[in-house]
Amino acid sequence: MAAMARTNSSSTFSAINVTPLVDIMLVLLIIFMVTARLISSQAVPLDLPKAATGSEQQTVFAVALDAKGELKVDSRPVAGDREFLELARSAHARHTDLRAVIHADTSTNYGRVVRLMDLLKQGGIGKIAFAVTPTTPEPTGT
Repeated sequence: MAAMARTNSSSTFSAINVTPLVDIMLVLLIIFMVTARLISSQAVPLDLPKAATGSEQQTVFAVALDAKGELKVDSRPVAGDREFLELARSAHARHTDLRAVIHADTSTNYGRVVRLMDLLKQGGIGKIAFAVTPTTPEPTGT
């Protein structure tokens, strides 16, 4: 309840009305919550490399899996899981801070992608990312 004080000279009450202040704060809170969600939903969480200078390059182990199920590492075809695992191990031995980027077709079997991730981790490559094609949001019609 608002604090009330009675003056001696008149019989009127003076009070502090905090209702407009609370209304304004609630509106600002709602605006902040909505805009924070829009800002954070457009970003893809990535573990980006840190460097003191911009001249250093990050070594990437590029894995491509097309719709037919053909596997390629750095644009070279790979026969099977065993060869893929050996390539991952040898690449990790050359570069300990290696990152793998998986380019998988949308029609690729989910289990195959998970298998590739498992083989990468067995090969010592723990930093894995997925390549995506950014799309523009569809306009809303009125």
